Amino acid sequence: MEEVKRIYEINEIKEEDETAAKKTVFYSTDSTSTVVWVVKPGQTVQKHFHTTSDDVWVVLQGEGIYYPSADEEIPVHKGQVLLAPKGECHGLKNTGEEDFVFIGVIAPVPSDFNPINE
Repeated sequence: MEEVKRIYEINEIKEEDETAAKKTVFYSTDSTSTVVWVVKPGQTVQKHFHTTSDDVWVVLQGEGIYYPSADEEIPVHKGQVLLAPKGECHGLKNTGEEDFVFIGVIAPVPSDFNPINE
């Protein structure tokens, strides 16, 4: 049986991209996927929903605007947990001065991605 890594250092696994929000998958099984996101100031995670999966975001750094619906904005910051049950809109814009970093856990997988275009 392959040994599973159980402890991760965020700074060792997160990747950054100056042009778009960057998602790095660091743990995936047949039931869940866990990623670290780095959203630079001014970047966004497009508003979207999943028809089959819940999406949980744990904010580790930064501040921004969370979109719990296509036309609603809620300020969010480090230390919060953001829940998006299946079928519910979610997205984010980094409105702060530093990177917005969060862990996302989605289950079950595979998950679909349905963008909400405005």
